Amino acid sequence: MIRILIVEDERAISDLVKLNLSKVGYQCICAYDGLEAADLLEEQNFDLIILDVMLPKINGYELMEYIRPLQIPVIFLTAKATLDDRMKGLTSGAEDYMVKPFEVVELLARVNIVLRRYHKSESQLRFGDIVVDVENQTVTKAGSEVELTPKELELLVFLMRNRNITLFREKIYEEIWGTEYSVESRTLDLHVQRLRKKLNMGDALKTVFKVGYRLEDTHEVSL
Repeated sequence: MIRILIVEDERAISDLVKLNLSKVGYQCICAYDGLEAADLLEEQNFDLIILDVMLPKINGYELMEYIRPLQIPVIFLTAKATLDDRMKGLTSGAEDYMVKPFEVVELLARVNIVLRRYHKSESQLRFGDIVVDVENQTVTKAGSEVELTPKELELLVFLMRNRNITLFREKIYEEIWGTEYSVESRTLDLHVQRLRKKLNMGDALKTVFKVGYRLEDTHEVSL
């Protein structure tokens, strides 16, 4: 399982990030100051760090000096929004820099991008009795292989990596087809219908009226 360290002193923000990352299958550990984060990095292994800048005891830039030799990718998530701040964050070795307030969907997308860049994405994705072997591009349901088209598989992986998150049509089109959404297009709806039928997904793959779609795990417990 992918393990993410969230270093954020505002507990409401830390809890929000942890909740949403946990919902899509990541294991999250929280630290509330730079010194606590440094101690955790000595004791445990992590695949990604989400890091605030303005932290008690040791700030985010100072902590980057400790993180850099560990070669763990970092996404800064901070209220410091000037161009100088962004440049300082990125030149310090971070993979990405996000400014508060932020959209959870965008954070999840950036986390996925950074993990893929470091080849740390999960090789297998599970949703109920559906298993996707990402490396071998195969899908099974209840142990039996299901044939999907390349775009159906790509859409399924995107939904599974963002489960319990409402995905806007525009975002799905951009991610899967690399084009802007057109209200006349039925491409996405047809792909969703075929996924529902081939994988017998029923109400798990929900239509969010006039917004988009959400793959919902009703049995998942929020952390």
